[in-house]
Order: sequence, then structure tokens, then C-alpha cells
Amino acid sequence: MNKGLVKSNGSLFPAIPSLLDDFFGRNWLDSTVANWRTSGATMPAVNVQETNDDYQIEVAAPGMKRDDFKIELDNNVITISSQREDSHEEKDGNYTRREFSYQSFQRSFTLPQNGVKGEEIKARYVDGILRITVPKTEDARKKPAKQIAVA
Repeated sequence: MNKGLVKSNGSLFPAIPSLLDDFFGRNWLDSTVANWRTSGATMPAVNVQETNDDYQIEVAAPGMKRDDFKIELDNNVITISSQREDSHEEKDGNYTRREFSYQSFQRSFTLPQNGVKGEEIKARYVDGILRITVPKTEDARKKPAKQIAVA
């Protein structure tokens, strides 16, 4: 029988999380989690991949628009941020219902010093994924192994 890595909460039904585990397993002193939950910020999933020619950053941000993103390169730090505000109002006779929502995030990544072509960075937003391509300089690219003849 092949078993994968499974997290168990010690209950008779391991697929159902224990409320006590959730309550006591949290780090209540972690201010970043508390601030994240109360500020309306969302932290999208990010994949970073290095190839021989570039760095590729993918940010999962469904429901956003192309204009919601701000991407900056300052020295060797690339910062990706987004802010989005929505409001909706419905009137029904004497009653008015208003709903507001605010979403924001900011992620920064340190790139190698003098290892990227900052002026050639490209970004595309398609199907909820922001893809950023950061080309490497010639010096930062991996060189193929060189064969040396023995005399």
C-alpha cells in the first residue's frame, strides 16, 4: 500500500479539520497575518522561474484588470502592486443599499545586481495571470561547458 505524505489532526476523520487544531494551531501574535486579514489586502500566489535567458514571474490575480497593476524596478528590486476599489449602489423606493470593496497587494523581489536588462522587462496579463519576463544580461547567462584539448 502506497501512502503519500498526509497531515493528520488526530481525529477519527482526518479529512475534517478540528476546530481546536485551527484555534490552538494559529500564531495569534503574528501581526502580519492579523494586519493582512483586517486591511483588505490579498496575497496572490506567485511562481518565480529562472531560465538561462531570463527570470519569469507569474502572479495569480484573477478578476483584476490590466490597468490595476503597477510594476516598478528600483535599483535591483522589482515591485508588483495592485489596488482595486469597487462600489455598487441599488435603490428601491426609499431604501438605498451600497456595497464597497477594496483589494490591494504588494510583492517585491530582489534581482541580481547588474544581472538583468531593466529596460527590456515585459509584462502581460491574460486569463487572471500576470506574467513578467525579466531578461538577463549576457554576463548573467550560464555559459556552456568548454572542452579543453590535452596536448
